[in-house]
Amino acid sequence: MATDNLIAVLWDMDGTLVDTAELHFHAWVRICKEYGRDFTREDFTATFGKRNPEIIDYLFDGKIKGPDADKLGYQKEEYYRGESRKTGIELLPGVLNLLKSLNESGAKQAIGSSAPKGNLELILELTGIGKYMQAMVAMEDTQRGKPDPQVFLMGAEKLKIQPRRAVVVEDAIAGVQAAKAGGMKCVAVTFVGHHSAEKLKEAGADRVVKTLEDMSAEDFYKLAEG
Repeated sequence: MATDNLIAVLWDMDGTLVDTAELHFHAWVRICKEYGRDFTREDFTATFGKRNPEIIDYLFDGKIKGPDADKLGYQKEEYYRGESRKTGIELLPGVLNLLKSLNESGAKQAIGSSAPKGNLELILELTGIGKYMQAMVAMEDTQRGKPDPQVFLMGAEKLKIQPRRAVVVEDAIAGVQAAKAGGMKCVAVTFVGHHSAEKLKEAGADRVVKTLEDMSAEDFYKLAEG
């Protein structure tokens, strides 16, 4: 394994590190009901992986802006975080072993997510994986959501690694597109099932796996070096 040349592994959070989709879905159902709108599975599929400003714009046809949108988004995340603390959060298959082996290999790791910073901090707290991450980029750090590559480019910059030496782990089409737009390699995971392997490949994923049990640290180095 070529540990003499550093690589970066940039992790999306929901659907790759953990599966919090149902918690987010029910939080959106609850908050949308308060604002007089239904929230359907189709809405969830259409907005999954996006930042709250883009989701709110989509759901309410651009009619809720500024402080009102901030208030709506904040309350939705409060519902999500409250339920997460009640139910607990577990890492997805293969994640912990991969985090450890990448860390031992010398790879730098960061989270690059559309989620608010408070959500990321909660996940790190509940799962205990903060010690494997050298950086974090959250919704508040970016002005443009995926498929724009800003979140991953910022992550690579924080780790002081060139984008071509970075591998993104994603489960959403928009996230795969963001990785490729940033000049990075991308591993897509289908375990949670938001998108099919075929769709993720079409989006540009360099490798698609069912779970991260199918990936080793060496595989990430090979991708980065390829």
